[in-house]
Amino acid sequence: MKNPCLVVIDVQEKLFPAIYEKEIFLNNLEILVKGFQLFELPILYTEQVPEKLGPTIEPIRSLLASDAPITKSSFSCASDPEFMSRTSSFQAQDGIVLAGIETHICVYQTERDLIRRGLHVEVVTNAVASRDSNNHRIAVDRIRNNGGFLTTVEMILFNIQEHAEGDRFKELVKLVK
Repeated sequence: MKNPCLVVIDVQEKLFPAIYEKEIFLNNLEILVKGFQLFELPILYTEQVPEKLGPTIEPIRSLLASDAPITKSSFSCASDPEFMSRTSSFQAQDGIVLAGIETHICVYQTERDLIRRGLHVEVVTNAVASRDSNNHRIAVDRIRNNGGFLTTVEMILFNIQEHAEGDRFKELVKLVK
C-alpha cells in the first residue's frame, strides 16, 4: 500500500482506562496518526455509542480536531452506512489500515467485513489493543487467518516512505525515535 486510509476505532474515554498496556498502545497510536498526517493521508475515526462510552480520548481527539468522528452502534465499522460512504469516497486509496480498540471486537469484525468486501486491510498489531491480552492475541491470530495483513507502526510508515531520503524521511525518523 502506498496510499492507505487510516481508521482509528473507538479509542474512547470509558474504554481506554481498562486497556491492557494502554500507555504503550497510546504512544504507538499517536505515532501512527502523526505519521499518516505527515504523509497527508486520510484518517477516519469512530466512536461506539459515545453517549455511553464517552468521546475519543483527548490525546487522539486533539490530533484529529479538524475531523468529526463517525458515530456507530454496530461493532463492525463496515456495517455503518456513513463509514462505508466515507471510505468509498477515497478514490486514490489502495487499502485500509486499522488501529484502535478493542482488537477482538470492533477491530476484528471490521477487518473481517472489509476483507469480505474485497478490500486490502492491514491491522497495526502494536496500535490495537484489548482489555485482556489473551483476547488481543486470539484476535490477531483470527485476523491473520482471515486474510488480513498484520503490520506494525514503523513497518507501515516506512513502507509508505520507501526511501531513506528527503525532508519527510527526516521527519519520520524523528517521529519514531
